Amino acid sequence: MMSISRFNTRRAAQTVAVSIALCAGAAPFTARAAELPTRPVLTLDAAQNVIRAAQAKANAEGWPCVISVVDAGGLPIALVRMDNAAVPAGVDLAPGKARTAALFRRPSGVLEDALNGSRRAVGTAPGYVLMRGGLPLVVNGTVVGAIGVSADTPQHDEEIAKAGVDGLMQSDSSHGNAQSR
Repeated sequence: MMSISRFNTRRAAQTVAVSIALCAGAAPFTARAAELPTRPVLTLDAAQNVIRAAQAKANAEGWPCVISVVDAGGLPIALVRMDNAAVPAGVDLAPGKARTAALFRRPSGVLEDALNGSRRAVGTAPGYVLMRGGLPLVVNGTVVGAIGVSADTPQHDEEIAKAGVDGLMQSDSSHGNAQSR
């Protein structure tokens, strides 16, 4: 018959052995996680700065519009529908332009040009808005999101979106609004 103290010693030794095995097994995962690259991520504050800069341009020019900012995956972060926005459909168009620019990693107008040129097949891509007014938001060479604008003309859409991009660049250099993950 085994004594209680010998049983406890044996149990403690087993517990230590299992703990060491678990820690040793977890070590490679920890090391690998530390090796993963980091990337900038668009924050809500940064998205709001983009919206504010774009809205300031729209107000200054008298171009009421809808402005949308999405993350790198095309998911919405912020949307503003200004009073008297020209086209009610802008509530759908602006986020669609932003999503298109984010996922294609290029201005939505480039895709419109391709569609109007010899690349008609680009028009078969479902769920994208192939119209001017969507611009990627880039930090340190990485697309972190996009802005989409729907005002009264494609030229106004792009001018307002460009002001939003400039707003990110100003806020990023002074406040560091894109975080690394």
